[in-house]
Amino acid sequence: MSKRPRAKRTLTRWRRLRRWLVIGLATILVCTVVPVAALRWLDPPTSSFMLQRWVAGLFDPALQVHIHHEWTDWDRIPDAVKLAVLAAEDQRFPSHRGFDRIEIERAIARHRAGGRLRGASTISQQTAKNLFLWSGRDPVRKGLEVWFTLLIETFWSKQRILEIYLNIAQFGPETYGVGAASWRYFHRPPATLTAADAALMAAVLPNPQIYRLEAPSATVRRRAEHIRLQMRRLGGVAYLQRL
Repeated sequence: MSKRPRAKRTLTRWRRLRRWLVIGLATILVCTVVPVAALRWLDPPTSSFMLQRWVAGLFDPALQVHIHHEWTDWDRIPDAVKLAVLAAEDQRFPSHRGFDRIEIERAIARHRAGGRLRGASTISQQTAKNLFLWSGRDPVRKGLEVWFTLLIETFWSKQRILEIYLNIAQFGPETYGVGAASWRYFHRPPATLTAADAALMAAVLPNPQIYRLEAPSATVRRRAEHIRLQMRRLGGVAYLQRL
C-alpha cells in the first residue's frame, strides 16, 4: 500500500478531529458565556442547588421538599445584611478578582502544618457554584467553578455578584435567599432586618443544615457576636461604598 494515501487519511482524521474540537469549544463558550452575560441584567428565577433539591424531592416524596425562595432587589436588602455577609464570608471581596490569594495561601499553610484542609472560597466562587454547579470537591466541578468565577467577575459588577449571592445562598432547610429567610425565620420583610438579625443570618451560612436560624445555638450566637465585631472593624456600612 502506498504511503501517500495512508498519510492523506491520517491528515483527514486530524482535520476532522480539530474541527470537532473547535465546534465543541465554541459550544461550551456559548453555553456558559451567554447565560452569565445575560444574568448581568436578568434575575435568575432559581439556582442549580435549588433545582437539585427539587429533583431529589421528585424521586423521594418522603423528603417533602418545598423550596422557599423569593427574589429581593438590591435596594430592598438592608446594608447591614450585605455587610454582615461580607464580614463573615469574604472581607476582601471588593478588592480581589474572584480568588482570594491570601486566604488560599493561609489554607495551604495550615494544611502543611498538619491542620485540616479548609476551603478559601470567595463569594464569587460560592455564587458560581450555587448558581451553576453542584456540591463536592471533584476536579471537574472545581475546574468549572474557576471558569464560571472568571466569567462572573468579567461580566458582573461586585454589587451584582453580591446581590445574586444574597438571593440564592441557603439560610436554612429548603430556604434560599434573604427574602425567604426573612419571612420564614423573622416573620417580616427583609427591609426591616436589623444588624443583629443580619449577623445571625451570616452566622449560619457555613452550614445551614447544622446552624439553624429558627433556634440559634450558643455556637451560632457566638459566631454572630464575632461577625458584629468584624462589621465594626470594617468601618460599618461605609465599607459597602467600595463595591
